[in-house]
Amino acid sequence: MLKVGITGQAGFVGKHLYNTLGLYPEEFERIDFKKDFFEDEIKLNEFVSGCDAIVHLAALNRHNDPGVIYDTNLKLVMNLIASLKKTGSQAHVIFSSSTQEEKDNLYGKSKKEGRELLADWARKSGGKFTGMVIPNVFGPFGHPNYNSVVATFCYRLSHNETPVIEIDGNMKLIYVGELVEAILKEIRSEQSNDAIHVPHTAEYKVSEILRLLEKYKNEYQDNGMIPALNNRFEINLFNTFRCYMDIESYFPRKFKQNIDPRGAFVEVIRLNVGGQVSFSTTVPDITRGNHFHTRKIERFAVIKGKALIQLREIGTDKVLDFYLDGKAPAYVDMPVWFTHNIKNIGEGDLYTIFWINEFFNPEDADTFFENV
Repeated sequence: MLKVGITGQAGFVGKHLYNTLGLYPEEFERIDFKKDFFEDEIKLNEFVSGCDAIVHLAALNRHNDPGVIYDTNLKLVMNLIASLKKTGSQAHVIFSSSTQEEKDNLYGKSKKEGRELLADWARKSGGKFTGMVIPNVFGPFGHPNYNSVVATFCYRLSHNETPVIEIDGNMKLIYVGELVEAILKEIRSEQSNDAIHVPHTAEYKVSEILRLLEKYKNEYQDNGMIPALNNRFEINLFNTFRCYMDIESYFPRKFKQNIDPRGAFVEVIRLNVGGQVSFSTTVPDITRGNHFHTRKIERFAVIKGKALIQLREIGTDKVLDFYLDGKAPAYVDMPVWFTHNIKNIGEGDLYTIFWINEFFNPEDADTFFENV
């Protein structure tokens, strides 16, 4: 079993990598890292000596003074190298650099020089080192006004603010889940490489990304419709957008009931994508689910009985409770990386309709079990 530590574990990419490592408990042991380890030589040495692989993600991306960015990032690398030397570590060090290396700015310079310093450590010590030069990363839980323009656009649109395009250039992008898979490949590898250029998986103008996000805001957030998603990038972008909504106040969403002497008719979902629709009956006091998805889009619609739907973001403790009653049919959609369940809290059978955007494939189920 490989012992893996992540500097910057609580950051955008670090959080996704840490959670994904947790999906493979028989292959990886996660060695916890805290930000203050860089200020405590003993704690940093304990961390470094406990790792078979160290993914160095900790870095400062934004600051009013570019010099602070440069100094901070180089200091982090030099502290890590000092600890590697002090402990005689033979860990495989994987360094996250950026395509900003190619540009004339102090952030890019700090990443390039940091990568070169770690490569030099590996050559002199006989250690293993991999430098990964990474394009623009987007995905759920990125910080607006910090990690990416995608995060900023998603936050502003979902909170009914107006995004502003500063420069309408082409963006070469990689989804955070795709980047994590690339990092996992290097963790598993025994090979060193001073500079792996991670290929981007999509390229769009900033205005094209904004148009897609505006469509998701209008069709999904404002009107409850699942929009047309024409490729993997659009699915990833839509899932990213959904995670910036205030789901605690947004759900549950009540259906419109069309009632006449015959009974009621309810439109459960309008969608421009495919997928699979199922229904279940659940007897009282029984709970279904307690799992999460990393890419699937899913809707639970309660049409008869009383239900408690619970959601909890992986890696957090806060549980969101949504109470639904078939007398006023409603639905809740499941964000990616939120474990969820549904329990019959009524006295009779619970009737639920489920929609998911992919057919079930037992060989690639994207279903990971964890109690809410």
